[in-house]
Parts: sequence; structure tokens; C-alpha cells
Amino acid sequence: MPSEQLTTDRKPPTAYAVTKTSEQAGTVIDIKGLRTYLFTRSGIVKAVDDVSFSLRRGETLAVVGESGCGKSMTALSIMRLVPSPPGKIVGGSITLEGKDLVQVDEAEMRDIRGNEISMIFQEPMTSLNPVLTIGHQIAEALRLHQDLSKSAANKKAVEMLRLVRIPEPAQRSREYPHQLSGGMRQRAMIAMALACNPRVLIADEPTTALDVTIQAQILDLMLDLQKELGTAIILITHNLGVVAETAQRVIVMYAGKKVEEAEVDTLFGQPLHPYTHGLLASIPRLEIMGGRTANSVQRLKEIPGMVPALNNLPPGCTFAPRCAFADDRCRAQFPPYEQKRPGHWAACWHSDSLYGSGA
Repeated sequence: MPSEQLTTDRKPPTAYAVTKTSEQAGTVIDIKGLRTYLFTRSGIVKAVDDVSFSLRRGETLAVVGESGCGKSMTALSIMRLVPSPPGKIVGGSITLEGKDLVQVDEAEMRDIRGNEISMIFQEPMTSLNPVLTIGHQIAEALRLHQDLSKSAANKKAVEMLRLVRIPEPAQRSREYPHQLSGGMRQRAMIAMALACNPRVLIADEPTTALDVTIQAQILDLMLDLQKELGTAIILITHNLGVVAETAQRVIVMYAGKKVEEAEVDTLFGQPLHPYTHGLLASIPRLEIMGGRTANSVQRLKEIPGMVPALNNLPPGCTFAPRCAFADDRCRAQFPPYEQKRPGHWAACWHSDSLYGSGA
């Protein structure tokens, strides 16, 4: 889609990140050894397998990978919205400022969900209730979590629509989802997610269904609101252009596992996992050469093969069947996930070779 063709040649927004992601800012959520499996007739699907990461206040952390790599299931696990059956969190912890969300009961989780952690989904038309007005849906969350009166909640709902730059917010609050454009619906979803000023906002492909212009507006809006409200963001995407525009750190997932993590500029400049290298190499690049673009005569690079079925993973490194660097050790033993350089982690037997080759 056109919205997926942003270039990654821009520098990531590190100036703001320096102050907001410093160690003294503190960790707002800490995930250790998370395992979420789907128990199906065809076997156990390890959708999320031993994933760990933390998120600091005011930080934007991107989670990237192809479809089926476990990004969205990781988000649903944090929200405790894994469809059951067949899904279940079978191990690990999700600690939100001292409280393990895996262990809390559903009643307590309902108080946390939408209040301390909120989520923006990929397609707002499937997330918004078609028979309730936009204002009613925002006000409902406010009344549930902030114990506001109906009139106060309605007033706050209009204020939230104004905050996300929807024109004529009072009128729009009385309209239904189908009466709004795609961009306005996504803005309304952001307003709903931020209404209770959550500590953590999970954005799952928030701009995929939008055109490039609206996509840029939504991303700018999210970052502006982050600066104003101090919200930490987990941005789930397969668009590395979006990552370059918005995030400070990035996690790369493949076949349910975390395979690389680094600061954005480090990962874009010196990827240490062949999968990350393949993702970066496949991005369309606009290079003006005598009035012509290189893309008009060069075929886009691609990663051969497909993500393996998660209930039938190959032995050893799960990326080995698609990897040009794979050898017998790769096909027999999964590499340890370890720190290769300060702040740069990867799971690859050949990271040194990749770095040496300038990948």
C-alpha cells in the first residue's frame, strides 16, 4: 500500500529521546520471559516465545517484523486480551510499576486496561462501536475509570477530540464512526486511548490503513501528545520508515522470538542479524540520478522464503532456511540472545561476520 513506502533515510528523533529515555526517567513496564502459546488441533503454536524487554517513561519503542512474527500477540498479551481458547500466557511476567499483570484477576485488569495501559488498533472501524457516537464511546471510558458524571465525561470527551485536532469537536462527538473519515476515526481512537492519561500506549499498526499524508499527520500527533502527556509508547509496525521517524529503540521479532534490539540509529547503521539486514535492504529508496530514480531500473531486494509455521519450526535458528550465512551449526542449534556491543543485542552465530562486512 502507498502508506507503507516511506523512506528510512531520515534521522530518528534522538534529540527529544536523550532527555526522555535517560536512565533516571525510570522503567514503567518490564517484561521478562513472556510466553504466549496457542493450543490448536494441529499442535502448539508458540506465538510469543521467551520475549523480554522494558519501556521507560516518555520513550517510544518500536517492535518490527513480518506478519506472523508475534508482534501483535505480544501487544495482546500485555493487554491480557489473548483470545482464549486457544491462546494462553504460559510463562513470564509483565510488571507495570511493581504489579505483575499476568497474575492479577480479570476484575483488576479491567481497571488497568484503558486506564494505565491503552491500545490503538490497526483498523478503527473494527474497534469502534458502530451504533454509539464517538463522544459516547470516549465518555464511557472516562466514567468507568475516572468516576466522572455524565456531563463532565461528555465535556472531557469533546476536549479530547479537540486535543487530537479534530475540527468542530462538539459536532463530531455526536457523530457515528461511519460519518468520519479514516484519519478522523484514527484520531478518535487516539483520543479514546489517551482520555485517562495512561502510562503506556500500545499502537498496533496505527497508520497502515491510511494514506501517506494522513499517516504523517497521525504520527506527528502521537509524538506531540507524547511530549505533552509523557506517555510511553510501544509502536508495533512492519514499516521501517515509521520506525525511523518516531522511535528511539527498536526490537526485531522473528517467528515469535526477539532476534535483535538496539537504538534506532545503531540498528539502521549496523544491523547484526541477517533478518534485520534483509528487512533494511528491502526498503524502497529514492535516489535521484540525472532526473531518474534508481528504483525505476532496479528490482527491490527481498528475503527469500516465508516465516515458518509456528507449530512446525525448523531445528536450530528459525531463520536459517532463509539465511545466506547459515551453516550446520545454525541449522542445529539456536544461537544465544546476547549483547554483542554496548546496548546492542542479537541472536546470531555470525554477528561478527555481518558487522565486518558492513551490513
